[in-house]
Amino acid sequence: MHGEYKVPGGKLVVVDLDEQDGRIANPRLAGDFFLDPDDALEVMNDALKGLPIDSSAEDIARVILNAIPEGTTLLGVTPEAIGIVVRRAITRAIDWRELDFRILRPGVLAPRVHVALDQVLAEQVGAGRSKPLLRFWDWDSSAVVLGSFQSVKNEVDLEAAKRRNVDVVRRITGGGAMFMEAGNVVTYSLVVPLDLVQGMSFQESYAFLDAWVLDGLHELGIEAVYQPLNDIASPNGKIGGAAQKRLGSGAVLHHATLSYDIDADAMVDVLRIGREKLSDKGTMSAKKRVSPLRTQTGMARQDIIDSLTKTFMSQHGGTFDELRPEELARAEELAESKFNSKEWTYRVP
Repeated sequence: MHGEYKVPGGKLVVVDLDEQDGRIANPRLAGDFFLDPDDALEVMNDALKGLPIDSSAEDIARVILNAIPEGTTLLGVTPEAIGIVVRRAITRAIDWRELDFRILRPGVLAPRVHVALDQVLAEQVGAGRSKPLLRFWDWDSSAVVLGSFQSVKNEVDLEAAKRRNVDVVRRITGGGAMFMEAGNVVTYSLVVPLDLVQGMSFQESYAFLDAWVLDGLHELGIEAVYQPLNDIASPNGKIGGAAQKRLGSGAVLHHATLSYDIDADAMVDVLRIGREKLSDKGTMSAKKRVSPLRTQTGMARQDIIDSLTKTFMSQHGGTFDELRPEELARAEELAESKFNSKEWTYRVP
């Protein structure tokens, strides 16, 4: 069995192992990480020998942590990463290199059509009718896109939304509200087979699936970091957040929204950001928490998208593609029948 795992912000960890009588045998850890002392590698290999093959990543990490001598230095690798890579080997997780991606930029569509496309394309990938894909969004109207389980009245000031002509849309993933003005955020959806994140918890898969984004932001001069569970931030403040859904068909839908040049006054007017909104001090605090990409880079939004796309393709490959007519038609139908319905939008009033 062979497993690989690139530690977000760290190094590549690789393991080869066998199974004998339901237990791990002949484990061989490797990678471009750093260890001191050198013999810590053999200590960790020995600690893995004989573990039940169904040990969880958490159990494996705990065994590794207890086995390494006090004072051991690990750089670019952690006991948790070793737990993940062992589980990926055992579950025969696939690697990015085994996937052939469609890169989609379908142009300007209504926000609810984009939300519907997430469902349609995730179902297509899960059913094997589409390759995995990366899709960037473009739209020409403002919307609040709610997480699947959020309460409308708790998250949105409906009077302010109506006054500012901001639509309210609910997506199929969990997470928090996305305040999306035309041209003021960078939003993308990534759809991959579940096998890509085998051996990882939800939290671990968030950072794993967005590692390329952090690399892309670093190339733009932004000191971006991932803050669990799902925030992308910098020393200047929050840049954006991610959301995810794992479909029973075997696909993972993962998407993120990054602030480009957001109107903070409109955001705090439309979104109910806790009870902070009741005070000027709280409102200013909410504004300061967001640090848009335009402020940090001075670049045009499309140039940022082009740069992030280039980073993704350099790491994971892919070919530019078009939406199929049947994919768009199905999304437009769902946008009206499901995502425009009060039953769906107000499923949590």
